[in-house]
Amino acid sequence: MCNVCGCGAGETRIEGEALNDGRGPYRWAPVGRKGATQAHGHSHDHAHDHAHPHAHEHVPPHDHHSPQGHSHIHDHGDGSVHYGHGPAGAHAPGMSQAQMVKIEQGILAKNDGFADQNRDWLAQRGILALNLVSSPGSGKTTLLVRTIEALKGHMAVSVVEGDQQTSFDAERIRATGAPALQINTGKGCHLDAHMVGRALDKLAPPEQSLLLIENVGNLVCPAAFDLGEAAKVVVLSVTEGEDKPLKYPDMFAAARLMLVNKLDLLPHLSFKLDDAIAYARRVNPRLEVICLSATTGEGFAAWTAWIEARRAEVLARRQQTVDQLHARIAALEAQLAALGQG
Repeated sequence: MCNVCGCGAGETRIEGEALNDGRGPYRWAPVGRKGATQAHGHSHDHAHDHAHPHAHEHVPPHDHHSPQGHSHIHDHGDGSVHYGHGPAGAHAPGMSQAQMVKIEQGILAKNDGFADQNRDWLAQRGILALNLVSSPGSGKTTLLVRTIEALKGHMAVSVVEGDQQTSFDAERIRATGAPALQINTGKGCHLDAHMVGRALDKLAPPEQSLLLIENVGNLVCPAAFDLGEAAKVVVLSVTEGEDKPLKYPDMFAAARLMLVNKLDLLPHLSFKLDDAIAYARRVNPRLEVICLSATTGEGFAAWTAWIEARRAEVLARRQQTVDQLHARIAALEAQLAALGQG
């Protein structure tokens, strides 16, 4: 599991610039997050080891059959072996379940701190951020291109692209006229909140806009990492198996919406659409589902309407916060006036 194996440590780049991961001095506070003039108002020098610490490097080897080393590998008796049992829900050679749980809790806690900063920053500006996740080849980039075209004239759209290598997808997005920023994760298999925070600084999406985050193609690791987004949107194409939600349940459990893409190919495939939806809702009964084709545009009205509704929610919450602040200011002014009269 990437939370303990150290994959991609020190290899992340944003538009070709190395992302400091905590192994050297670095101060990070996005412009405006703590006030318009505090571009570097607080230090996170101690916190950047959350990306992928090599926590297992100094763990001595141990007997997997000893009480300390039992790693919860179970033979089901049917020819299959399950490495996902135990408190950690995973297996790493040379590590106990307790060690893995401790490391993962630390990593995710630090990530969640950065995610909360991102969420506050986005909320203050009324920006709707959606985290698009899927297997490689599901059609996410084509979906984003068509989404940008469909929303032109309705709302500004910015894109954060996550891939292990190349900037091909960001270039495709920029060709539409929308701003896009490429994050390359090297050997890393997902984006994290620190990466996205840096991307927000550089991209500077406008207020009341839409931010689309295309995560690294992977149905496992991105499920665990909150980026500060309003919702995860999982994309399942009909060229994949309808049993994907059962094979990769964490991702579908974490998502608010499932987009079933490449609907135009359905007549040529044996994909069972009803089964796919039923399996996804077995994992997540509250999961919303929209079927569409990024190639033909079928179903896109429902998708853009969903975006509009989520954006309305973000703006309503922002207005509620503003109204509460105004009410508080009015109450304080009234108290001051009463004290002055007394």
